[in-house]
Formats: sequence, C-alpha cells, structure tokens
Amino acid sequence: MTQVMPGCEAWSAAGGEVGVLVLHGFTGNPVSMRPVAEAMAAAGHAVEMPRLPGHGTTWQECNRTTWRDWAREAVAAYETLRARTGAQVAVGLSMGGTMALHLASTRGDDLAGVVAINPSLKSSDPRLKALPVLKHLIPGLKGIGNDIAKPGGDEKPYPKVPLKALASFLQLQGLVRESLSAVTIPTLVFTSRNDHVVEPENGALVIDGIASADSEQVWLERSYHVATLDYDADEIVQRTLAFIKRVTAN
Repeated sequence: MTQVMPGCEAWSAAGGEVGVLVLHGFTGNPVSMRPVAEAMAAAGHAVEMPRLPGHGTTWQECNRTTWRDWAREAVAAYETLRARTGAQVAVGLSMGGTMALHLASTRGDDLAGVVAINPSLKSSDPRLKALPVLKHLIPGLKGIGNDIAKPGGDEKPYPKVPLKALASFLQLQGLVRESLSAVTIPTLVFTSRNDHVVEPENGALVIDGIASADSEQVWLERSYHVATLDYDADEIVQRTLAFIKRVTAN
C-alpha cells in the first residue's frame, strides 16, 4: 500500500450521543475537512472522518479505485459512528457531499440529516464526453485542487485528475441524481457563488431533486470550491452546528 501523505490521515474523535460523519472530495483528502471535523469535536460531537481509498497517497493509486471502494469506506466509518452514538449527521465537501447524499438516499431511516458543501452531481465540461475513450489513452489530466480564494490555503490535492477514477465518479454522480427523490431527511446545502470546479447549479439540482420537506440552500459569497478552507469556513461551521443541534434534538 502506498504511504499516506503527512496530514492526510483519517481522523476521529470521541464525543457525546451525536455523531458526525465527515467526508472529503475527489482527488482531495481529509485535510480539506479537518477544520470542520475538529470544530464538530470541539462542540462535543463524536466524529469519524475516513480517508477514502486512493486518496491522500498518489493519483496513480486513486486510478486503481472506484466509487464502490469509496462508498464502502464511508459506510464503514458511518457504522463505526453509529455503534457509539444515538444520532448521526453526514457532512461532505464536493464528492464527499455527493457521497453523503448517496448515504441519505440509502440509509435515510438511520441518518438524522445531511450537509452537502458544493456537492458534485453534474458537470457540463465537454471533455467528459471523450472520457470513455480518453481514460484508456492517458492516465490523468491537470489537477483541479486548491480552488481557494483565501491566500495560503492548501488542501494537499493531487497534481493530476486520474481519469479511470473520474469515470467511476461520474457513475456515482448519475446514481445519486437518479436517487435524489429518495432523500427525505433534513438537508442543508452550501453553494459557493464562484466555484471553478463544480458549477453552482449543482446546489439547485439537489434542492429541487430531493423529497425532503426540510431543506435549505446557503450561498457562500466569498469562497471558491474548497469553502471549508476559505473565507466562509466559520459560517459553514456555525450553520452546520446549528443544523445538527436542531435535527438531533429529542
């Protein structure tokens, strides 16, 4: 197994009866969500933040994984959390948000709520049409990481996008789009107005597609895609904590 980059390890914290599953994005790693995870723990919540397979190591290793590998790891972390807490909320950035919605559509009876930060469900990039052929010709294209407005931000992303893994992620996107109507639990969506990785229209796609009677979209005006390391990070944390408190109240 390839060595994990320093700081990109999975992270967990003991806490009370409320558990928070924290999920990072595609070609990213736990670094992007570490401030959120630590804030949840500081508020007294139990936290599980897995490192999804193929992430936080090398982009070449990521190319040998699929969305099913990532989903298995996310579910395993969720089950660990569920075993030691009474209520759980899933919080994810980008693909992590997509994965959280997937969990909400399949395990909605167990989850108390879901928070999706710039979730990625669809892209209009014309290059994706060539992906079925391109993934067999070249292993990767230029990376998409560190889309952060705030100077000095670094999520330790991969320098390249692994194309076989990307093709698998597109399969997950399609699956989640088709199952949005199965999401009936409280849902909070954060959308960066200026996102150079995921089109902001993805937020509306989620809000309009889910069947939850309790949903809200919050616009982030100062941050780019990795909003959890950007100017609106504090707002994300505070609104997420308030959301968790509300949806897990007895």
